[in-house]
Amino acid sequence: MRPSALVPAAAAMLVAVLLAGGCAGSAAAPPPVSGTPTGAAPVTAGRPPGPAGTPGPAGTPGPAGTPGPFNGTDIAWLQLAVAMHERVLPLLDLVPERTTDPAVRRLAARIRETHRADLERCRRLLDRSGAPKTNPHEGHDMPGMVTAAQLTALGSAPEAEFRRLFGQYLRAHLAQSVRVAGAEQRAGADPDTTSLAGAITRTGTGYLTQLDRLPD
Repeated sequence: MRPSALVPAAAAMLVAVLLAGGCAGSAAAPPPVSGTPTGAAPVTAGRPPGPAGTPGPAGTPGPAGTPGPFNGTDIAWLQLAVAMHERVLPLLDLVPERTTDPAVRRLAARIRETHRADLERCRRLLDRSGAPKTNPHEGHDMPGMVTAAQLTALGSAPEAEFRRLFGQYLRAHLAQSVRVAGAEQRAGADPDTTSLAGAITRTGTGYLTQLDRLPD
């Protein structure tokens, strides 16, 4: 197999998780630099290994306090997390005008605040990685993503139906977010990115529990 056709094992793990959930390949991570051995994490553009005080070899962190280079899994996950967060925020924004249920409104407000902060962190990390600013998931309705059709239906649904569908769509988003964040924790290389994935896993799991406790 040609080196350019090889996908790093770390990135392949995240891709496998997405494919298992029904994604049709749109989240594939970029291939390694030609000649990179199978299973090695590539050096991200603008972050080559350097002397003491700079990041070490690809896939390993540098000295204490120094971020390591990004691998394919880091970038693939960050791009997907940005797309998923951007899709769910309009759903959360609908809540104040579509339901008077105080428990639903409080939970939606907490999740909205957390997601906005996480989205900004994802964008900053992508900027630091040197990855292209284009959205590779544009136009793709992937597992866990809120679709335009769903938002349209929610806009005219009676309140009881809105609450039911809101819970259904938000649960799908949170469950998939936790799932792919777990893959990033296992296979990512950049410490800040894996740390963010851990935070999203914890908050997402907590929000799923709170969502399950909402009255019908």
